[in-house]
Amino acid sequence: MAAKKKKRTTTKTTPKKRKKRAAKPSKFLLYTAWTLAIVALVLLSVIAGYYLGIQSPKESAKEQKVAKKELQKEKKSVEKRLQEVLKKEAHKSYVVAEKKEVQKAKTIEKEPTPPQKKETQKPLPPKTSTRPKLVIILDDVSTRSQVAAIKSLHMPLTMSFLPPSKGRPNSAKLAAKEPFYMVHLPMEAMHFNKEEPYTLRVSDSQEDILKRVGAIKELFPRVAYINNHTGSKFTSSELAMERLFVAFKKYGIHFVDSRTTAQTKAAVVAENFGLPYVARDVFLDHHQDKAYVLGQIKQAIRVAKAHGKAIAICHPHKNTLQALKESKALLNREVQLVLIKDL
Repeated sequence: MAAKKKKRTTTKTTPKKRKKRAAKPSKFLLYTAWTLAIVALVLLSVIAGYYLGIQSPKESAKEQKVAKKELQKEKKSVEKRLQEVLKKEAHKSYVVAEKKEVQKAKTIEKEPTPPQKKETQKPLPPKTSTRPKLVIILDDVSTRSQVAAIKSLHMPLTMSFLPPSKGRPNSAKLAAKEPFYMVHLPMEAMHFNKEEPYTLRVSDSQEDILKRVGAIKELFPRVAYINNHTGSKFTSSELAMERLFVAFKKYGIHFVDSRTTAQTKAAVVAENFGLPYVARDVFLDHHQDKAYVLGQIKQAIRVAKAHGKAIAICHPHKNTLQALKESKALLNREVQLVLIKDL
């Protein structure tokens, strides 16, 4: 007789409400696993007892095989359901963790970030040369050809322009085209036959000197440095130089003493006005022979090395310009050629 299968009723257990804490999902899995295991054991016990106690040996053997098959099916079913439960709980745990991470990220985004100080890059200090500085001033510049010849040397040479006159009417216009220039102002000499027009004299009043310097400023608006053309008599007069310094102070002009006389009072007057005394150290072309000029260029280099700086004065003569061209490599190697404003 085939045994009628009894309907099995299983009581469903409602799990306790899980708290929102992260540890609860693991306890639920444990309880579920134990419940399924106990159910499986009970079923096995009932089936085994029933067939062993009632059936005949032959029928028992057959039923045992059937029971084993059913037991294996039940076991597989239990394992399958257990795996499904584990997967569901693992998925839930992942989703909860993912939500927490998203919420954390949103919270961080909402929080105001503290203001950061902008890093300002400090400007690099200007490169300085350890070589001594040498200024070379070319006096008496007044024509286009002279300017072109000087500029063709491609050297930082300071051009000092004579004021306009009947013989050189364009000197101020030529100076205006240059980024930097000086003015070579005529002053009274002890003995000089070819005096320039509007030469400053020792007998000139303060008013006369102010007018003359004011006129120079109108002709050369960017003038900041003036040196004397001749002027051995004028610069040796302390009173005349004081009047000149008053005018220079009014118009913001610096005086460079060409030192056409050993009796110059420019140094004394500059000290009285609280100003530095700036003067020529070497005259390059007192003689216009090229060999002499080459020797004077070397002398200017020696003075610059001895004192750290030096000022040389010359003129745009052919031999002078040729000597400067031939000495270009020597000058670049031994000193730093600069304009008077950079000394």
